[in-house]
Amino acid sequence: MRLLIVTDAWYPQLNGVVRSIERMMELAAGCGAEIALLTPQHFRSVPLPSYPEIRLALARPGRLARLIARLAPTHVHIATEGPLGILTRRLCVRHGLPFTTCVHTRLPDYVRARLPIPTDWTWRLMRWFHNGGNGVMVATDSLAQELDRHGFANIIRWSRGVDTAQFDPARRTGLGCEGPVFLYVGRLAIEKSVDDFLRLDLPGTKLVVGDGPARRQLEAAFPDARFLGKLTGLELARAYASADVFVFPSRTDTFGMVLLEALASGLPIAAYPTAGPLTIVGSSGTGVLDHDLRRAALGALDIPRERCRAHALGFSWEASAGQFFANIRAGNRGMTIDASVLDRPRLVERARRRLGWRPATVSPGT
Repeated sequence: MRLLIVTDAWYPQLNGVVRSIERMMELAAGCGAEIALLTPQHFRSVPLPSYPEIRLALARPGRLARLIARLAPTHVHIATEGPLGILTRRLCVRHGLPFTTCVHTRLPDYVRARLPIPTDWTWRLMRWFHNGGNGVMVATDSLAQELDRHGFANIIRWSRGVDTAQFDPARRTGLGCEGPVFLYVGRLAIEKSVDDFLRLDLPGTKLVVGDGPARRQLEAAFPDARFLGKLTGLELARAYASADVFVFPSRTDTFGMVLLEALASGLPIAAYPTAGPLTIVGSSGTGVLDHDLRRAALGALDIPRERCRAHALGFSWEASAGQFFANIRAGNRGMTIDASVLDRPRLVERARRRLGWRPATVSPGT
């Protein structure tokens, strides 16, 4: 299987979409697949206003079609509903190429936090986008039920995993701050509701790991919190393991891979009872889910770290990859992709035959 993944989310972004795709690429060979990737890095792009790390691809249909034809995929997966994803969807639908998609973000809530656009409009756009494919992957049952209520079709589950070697309670070190330590890890943006966490009346220290357009505003509004910026690798693993409670204030995430990283590090969860936490924490006793986030954070202090680690060991990336590639194969429904239909000379010849149109030629020397 030669799988083409098209995504608008890629470096310099560092989020759940990027990490999930990276993991699938690492595990593809073991699942009998090879992956090619098309991202905004392959095209001219511009930064999203107020969010420069998000690049918007300025892809031309002809160039995108030629790239896909050259890669000759047997399967196509469109990971995001951005400009590149929408253009790829258009090409696939126009030329009868089957594809699958995934809902990584609660886009209606994300848009509503920034623009005065009715959520019904955004749901309509998402339904149009995803129902054009042969399967839309979701990480949780609760999200699947919500999409079903909004008229989405062919909904299939794709869970996520965690690297339990990188994220380990043994990496616990002193942070040099007063305990207990309440930690947030993630993007600092309005839809993440980080201010819900930072305004809580809690003992000890609030620690924030991550960057984003809201960082400067949050630092000014909450000077008592410690902002460490973006951390990766061993530094990130140590930050997780050295805290006492992981606070997840987002209501818009569809899963929340940081929850698994925290649990693997032995960190109990405090969160609202939303899709991701309900799926990951559930009735495992590894967190407190409450509409009162302060009560959840204080209650989580009593949860044994060993229980959190044991629960996280049940989420492997290998199982996630097996599920993902099975979904991709099922999404084709026995259909075979002939990417050569996207090759430009073939498109010109098809137009000439259908319309009696003969493209202009340029004589030598003109």
